[in-house]
Amino acid sequence: MNEREQMTAAQRELWDKLQGVRPAMMTTIDADGSLRSRPMWTQGDTFDGSLWFFSADDAPKADELARNPQVGLSYAAPDKDLYVSVSGRAKVVRDREKIDELWNTFAEAWFPDGTDDPHLALIRVDVDHAQYWEDKKPKVLQLAEILISVVRDVPPKSGDQGRIDL
Repeated sequence: MNEREQMTAAQRELWDKLQGVRPAMMTTIDADGSLRSRPMWTQGDTFDGSLWFFSADDAPKADELARNPQVGLSYAAPDKDLYVSVSGRAKVVRDREKIDELWNTFAEAWFPDGTDDPHLALIRVDVDHAQYWEDKKPKVLQLAEILISVVRDVPPKSGDQGRIDL
C-alpha cells in the first residue's frame, strides 16, 4: 500500500489542497499574548496529519511554541483562487532521521552548515483542522459574476468552502 492510500480521507483532502503551495504564514502567540506571523516553507512530500518546517531551535518562535503550542498556518495560491487556514499544535523537535529525510537545497540556503548545524531543528505541526475557500471557475466567469452582482446589488456567489477535521 502506498503512502497516499494510507492517508485518511480528511488527510488526503487537505494534502490535495496544499500540494504545490509550500509557503505558509505561521502564526504563534508571543509572551505578551500578541500574534506573531512569519513565512515558513512546508517540507516533505507526504502527509500523515503533521506538517513539517525547518527552524533554528534558538529562534523566537521556539520560545513562543514552548509557552503555547497553538499555531495557525495560512496558505494562499491566488493564481488558483485557493486559500487554506490550518490550526494545530506545534512542537520543536530534533529528529535526526526526519531531518535527513526532509533535507534539501532550500533548507541548505538557510542552514549553510548543513545537517550538522547545532541549532537545526524541525517544527512539527499536528493538524487539528483546516478551513478552505477556493473557486475553480475560470477568471472570466468570476469577473462576470462580480459585475452582475454589482448591477443587481447582491453579493457574488462565493466559491467552495469547507472545513476539514483531522
